[in-house]
Amino acid sequence: MKVKKQKRHRKSLTFYTACFGFRKPYKVLCDGTFVHHLVVNRITPADTALANILSATVKLYTTRCVLAELKRLGKSYSEALDAANNLIIARCEHDKCARADSCIMEVVGENNSEHFFVASQDTDLRKKLEEVPGVPLIFGLRNALFLESPSAFQKEYVKTSEERRLHMTDKEYQIFKDRAMKRLADGEADNSNAEIVENNDLGDSIASAQAIKRSIISRNHNGVKDKPQFKRRKAKHLMQFVKFSIS
Repeated sequence: MKVKKQKRHRKSLTFYTACFGFRKPYKVLCDGTFVHHLVVNRITPADTALANILSATVKLYTTRCVLAELKRLGKSYSEALDAANNLIIARCEHDKCARADSCIMEVVGENNSEHFFVASQDTDLRKKLEEVPGVPLIFGLRNALFLESPSAFQKEYVKTSEERRLHMTDKEYQIFKDRAMKRLADGEADNSNAEIVENNDLGDSIASAQAIKRSIISRNHNGVKDKPQFKRRKAKHLMQFVKFSIS
């Protein structure tokens, strides 16, 4: 594979893995036109060829409607039918077999929740799938396989989704506002309680100081003087000096 082609494929894979959550092993949903192309151009084994362009192991899928269509096409598609019978059958909801392209569209759904890569030679089908978010497309050209670059729709979808994610709806804004107001109210209540406790402590301190002051005034009126509540100790060397003088 040429370096330029590898870079292009790697860039496309990064887009789908980062923006739509594709994970290995990749699931590739093949229609009858793609299986027939593989057989005619001798691109075998198919899983190895697809693993090479996706740089990862793959699981190949098809649908019962695709198998039925290949069977209806007769002998010229018998080899393609045999090859398609070896693929994993993706579940579809059709009791009676529908057209293969319609079946593929329904299996992919509105947002490709199963994360399928779709491999097809049907250009009309690929154009329809370009308008479905998160659908990587694979096609063959002679004996080479290609992963299409994301369409303009895919890129715009990702950009719009990201912008929508970054902006709050009116409902989300109201919820955020209500929570903020509640926290603010709780904070003011806590501050008020703290002020009440501080004021009570201050009142107790003032009352204690006033009581002490009244006690001192009362004692002064009664002629009671405050005396020191401790005895003075004489220095040891002074006592020795006194004893020496007496002797």
